[in-house]
Amino acid sequence: MTYLINDKLFKNLIINPNVKELRDMSIDMEITTEFNSPCYVTKVRNRSAKNTYVVDDIPLGVEQQGISRDKADKIVNEVKNYLNNKEVIRVDRKMGIYDEFSFNCKLYITKEYSRIAYMWNNTLFDPVDVENPDLISIYVPEWPEKIMIVYPEEGITYILGSDYFGEAKKSFLRKAMYKVKKMGGLGLHAGSKVLRVIDKNENLKDVGFIMFGLSGTGKTTLTIHDHGLTGDEKAIVRQDDVIFMDENGYCAGSENGFFIKTEGLDEGQKVLYKAAISKNSIFENVKVAGDGKVDFNDTTLTANGRGVVLREEISNTDDSIDIEKANKIIFITRRNDIVPPVMKLEISQAVNAFMLGESIETSAGDPTKAGKSKRCVGTNPFIIGPEEDEGHRLYQILKRNPDIECFILNTGAIGAKEEFKGEKITIKVSTTIMKEIAKDNVKWELDKEWGYLVPKYVDGIDIKKYNPRNYYSEEEYEVIANKLRKEREQWFSKFENIKKEVAVSI
Repeated sequence: MTYLINDKLFKNLIINPNVKELRDMSIDMEITTEFNSPCYVTKVRNRSAKNTYVVDDIPLGVEQQGISRDKADKIVNEVKNYLNNKEVIRVDRKMGIYDEFSFNCKLYITKEYSRIAYMWNNTLFDPVDVENPDLISIYVPEWPEKIMIVYPEEGITYILGSDYFGEAKKSFLRKAMYKVKKMGGLGLHAGSKVLRVIDKNENLKDVGFIMFGLSGTGKTTLTIHDHGLTGDEKAIVRQDDVIFMDENGYCAGSENGFFIKTEGLDEGQKVLYKAAISKNSIFENVKVAGDGKVDFNDTTLTANGRGVVLREEISNTDDSIDIEKANKIIFITRRNDIVPPVMKLEISQAVNAFMLGESIETSAGDPTKAGKSKRCVGTNPFIIGPEEDEGHRLYQILKRNPDIECFILNTGAIGAKEEFKGEKITIKVSTTIMKEIAKDNVKWELDKEWGYLVPKYVDGIDIKKYNPRNYYSEEEYEVIANKLRKEREQWFSKFENIKKEVAVSI
């Protein structure tokens, strides 16, 4: 029943309006900025994870909510009856350019919310085959109940009762990651880039990076940063949000536009800022004054202000969205106490880091818990199916490719106490560490307590300043460490199979 989605369901269908037409349709909701770009204010201002359900014909993970097919189908029938007499926009796009992991995408959305179609249009590529969609989303923001229903086997999502753009974007990426997993690959919530550097042997080489991180941990900032590289050396941005990895470590990109977090954006993040102030950017829930002046620091509307920027306007991109190999895998966390600025991991430690997905909650996820500790497998809240399957797949890829090196990068602070916020790990510190990792210049030593390698020397950084043990007495350190171990043990108790497969060291 649910897979019978085609144009015949809609009496009043507007098919593939262009960018100008989509913006014109949305003019009554637009606040025009000083850059002559549009900004829209929504009723719902973050993803509704608690209202997202997967039709439970398949095994689900411990962090997912199921809904019976009968119950889902009943809601869907009501939606179809409602849409029969509504004006609906259809937009066709293509996700990815790598043949093996490329998908035809089709969005149907009620005309009143053309702004969402406009934003989504700018995140993907021009369609190639509009007659044979791989992935479909039906979006009815005005629906009285807030509920997202995912039919993973059919590749269909119904997005109901929310007008937040992120629901449209993630609905397609979620389904694509599930498809890639079934194809033998691994869909990852990660950015990707290439650092072209002169290594310690004076050789110019390309080093592929992928970076995991939840919203608000600095993933986009680190993905887009130029690392201060000049001349023959350069940073080349490939993807910001979701990639598809095959068994050999090849990472295919998915999107042609970036969905950036705008809070605090300024000229200090020059690459991202320059793209954001283009007339072709689209903002959502960013504070704009009556004269069009944009204030990225004003969080009156929400701390989850967003923008869609075109990939072509990120100055350090090229004509590819893929990387030949993920030579370095970075797990980004944000803690403020005893986690060093960087740790080098063995394979088992890397899988553990993936399964832990340690970070903080942000306003993009659950605003009521923003700033609190959070764990999410693969830092990917869009997994469909048992989370352990993802960890198993990554373990197999790393064993097959022993040349892939893995790291944890902390973008928070060191040594926080009640009276001290901690020594901030700045963007400069993090980007320098990544650059020196690419050059193979970091000198490492073993942390005997935790079993991972920590930096003994990093060119350009006073690394002793970021040693957590310098900020706590032995007793204070032990209290924090024991609490962290207990939290991790509790988290891993959900995943007995991966514990047996990979020696868990926490």
